[in-house]
Amino acid sequence: MAEDTGEKTEEPTPKKIEDARKKGDVAKSQDVSGVLTLFVAIVAFLMLFKFMAEHIFGLMHYYFSLFGTRLSEGELVNIAVITAKEFVLILVPLALTIMIAGIASSFAQFGFLFNADAIVPKFNKLNPISGFKNLFSLQKLLDGIKTTLKSFITLGVGFVFFISYIKQLPSVELYTLQSQLSWMINKAIAIAFIILFVLALFAVADLIIVRKQYFKKLKMTKQEVKDEMKNSEGDPQIKAKIRQIQMAASRQRMMSAVETADVVITNPTHYAVAIKYDEKKYEAPIVVAKGMNNIAVNIKKIAREHDVHIVQNPPLARSLYAQVDIDEAIPEALFGAVAEVLAYVYKMNH
Repeated sequence: MAEDTGEKTEEPTPKKIEDARKKGDVAKSQDVSGVLTLFVAIVAFLMLFKFMAEHIFGLMHYYFSLFGTRLSEGELVNIAVITAKEFVLILVPLALTIMIAGIASSFAQFGFLFNADAIVPKFNKLNPISGFKNLFSLQKLLDGIKTTLKSFITLGVGFVFFISYIKQLPSVELYTLQSQLSWMINKAIAIAFIILFVLALFAVADLIIVRKQYFKKLKMTKQEVKDEMKNSEGDPQIKAKIRQIQMAASRQRMMSAVETADVVITNPTHYAVAIKYDEKKYEAPIVVAKGMNNIAVNIKKIAREHDVHIVQNPPLARSLYAQVDIDEAIPEALFGAVAEVLAYVYKMNH
C-alpha cells in the first residue's frame, strides 16, 4: 500500500543525500556550532587575558600621559593611529580564534562544503507578506518556546551556583584584596563552564533531533528508489535488450569465423568446437567458435557448406568447450589430442 499511496517509507540513498548536500541542504545544529564556538572563545579569552590586559593598561597609561598636554592636529592623528593599532592587537587574535572555531564546528558536522547558491541574494525573501507569515508561523513559535526554555533553564542553573557563591562572601571578606580578586575570577570561570556544560547537553539533544528530522525529510518512496536505480544503473529491460543485441552480434562474428576454421570437433550432436591453427600468427591452435545444441548444429552446417572437416571426438569436444573460450589458445594438456586431429585433417587435405 505504501508504494501505491506514495508514502515515504524508504531510507534515503547515498545519491539522495549527496544531491541534497550539493544544494547546501545538510544536517546542521546551530546549538552545536554555538557551544563549540563559545567554548573556544572562553578558553581563548582566558589564554589571551594577560596579553589583552597588558595592552589595555598600556593604552590607558598612554592616555593618562596626555593629560595637561596641548594637542595639535598631528598629535590627534597619532593618538587615533595608536588607538586603532592597540584595538587591533587586542581584538583580532580573539576574533580570529572565534572565526576559526565557527568554521571548524561546521566542518566537524558535515565536512567541507561550498555552495554558491547560499550567497546568491534571494529577492523573494524581501516580500513583506511572506516575511510576516514566516515571523508568525508555527515553527517560529515552537523555536521561540524552545529558545526561551533553554535560556531559563541555563540561567536558572547558573543562578543557583551564583547564589551559593554569594553565601561565601562573608568569609571572603577576610581575604586579602589579591585573594578576593582571584576568588572572583575563579568563580566567574566556574559559572561560565557550568553554563557551557548545560548548553552542551542541549546541543547534543538538538543534534540528535536535527539529524533525525533531516533524514526523515529525505526519505523516499519505493518508486523513487526504483527510478533512481534506473537512472544510475540503467533500465533493466533496456540493459537486457542491449545484452541480447551484443550476444547476437558476437554469435554472428563467431559463425563467420567457422568458415576459416581447419576443423570442427563434435560430440557428435551436443557440442561443436571449431579449431584454427596458423603457425605464422599463433603459437598454438585457437578456438574460433563453439556451441552446444542448436548452435552446434549451425556450426556443423556452416562447416559442411565451406568444406571444413568435421571430426567426432566426444571427450575432446567436451573438454575444449568447457576449458577454452573463443579466441583463446588451447591449453597444453590438450595439445596432443588436438595435434592428432589436425594431423588427420592435413592428411585428408593432401
